[in-house]
Amino acid sequence: MVVGKVVGTVVATRKDEKLLGAKLLVVCQVDMEMHPTSTYAVAVDSVGAGTGEIVLCVSGSSARLTEATKGMPVDTVVMAIVDSIEVEGKTTFQKR
Repeated sequence: MVVGKVVGTVVATRKDEKLLGAKLLVVCQVDMEMHPTSTYAVAVDSVGAGTGEIVLCVSGSSARLTEATKGMPVDTVVMAIVDSIEVEGKTTFQKR
């Protein structure tokens, strides 16, 4: 799993029929201090995340294990919206 920030959306009017109805988000991976890295992914949203939210993403075969992505040609999925992150007793992120 990786922590990321939703920075945009992808609109695709033509796509595999298994992806119909799927919301596609652009997620930028962040470090534990919430600084953006240079790593981006397009992820299927399984939890109703929106632009600006900090999320947990999973990639690979695990991305096809959520209820929203079973049987879909998916490599990355947003599977949680983060409320807070604590590292070594210090809160590095707290949802407002």
